[in-house]
Amino acid sequence: MNAFRLLGDMTHLFSVLVLLLKIYATKSCSGVSRKTQELYMLVFVARYLDLFTDYISLYNSVMKVVFITSSAAIVWCMRRHPQVRRTYDKEQDTFRHVVLVAAAFLLALIFNERFTFREICWAFSIYLEAVAILPQLVLLQRSRNVDNLTGQYVFFLGAYRALYILNWIYRYFTESHHSRWIPWLAGLVQTALYADFFYYYFLSWKNNVKLELPA
Repeated sequence: MNAFRLLGDMTHLFSVLVLLLKIYATKSCSGVSRKTQELYMLVFVARYLDLFTDYISLYNSVMKVVFITSSAAIVWCMRRHPQVRRTYDKEQDTFRHVVLVAAAFLLALIFNERFTFREICWAFSIYLEAVAILPQLVLLQRSRNVDNLTGQYVFFLGAYRALYILNWIYRYFTESHHSRWIPWLAGLVQTALYADFFYYYFLSWKNNVKLELPA
């Protein structure tokens, strides 16, 4: 554990809390991609298969449970909650996320640290997380006007990944033999996908205007 990882975890947790606040307080999921949320739920389930077999620390176990349950709660609300599901914009959220799942699985079969079930699932979750935000970014570009809570959710989600890159750099120089190229490359790709959003988020904050993405 180091400061960058702790900040990354807290930023990630805060992004989820912001999204839950939006859904439960407003009873609306307008502007939120259900496909992105389903991808994240799949990411967490695949990555944390060791939850009941490998104990690392109480902190580690709690964070795993929080991310799995929170993502499941968000997907459930968007699919089943009588008020929330009516606000889901199915016509705009049309990104073919199945393609992302298939591509991530194929990469995991080819590029992994060990060809075992757990390691393939771990690699799959890393590859999928790198592109899971794409349906959300496409939805925001189509709808253009982004409400404050949705914008903050995406911003903190991107900030979490940027902080994790700093965590990896720190560990590379302070821990012997800490070198895992799969999460490094996937993390760089994921952060790059947020670059355009960060730019317009910064402009809206600087000019004190509502966030609006170009079509």
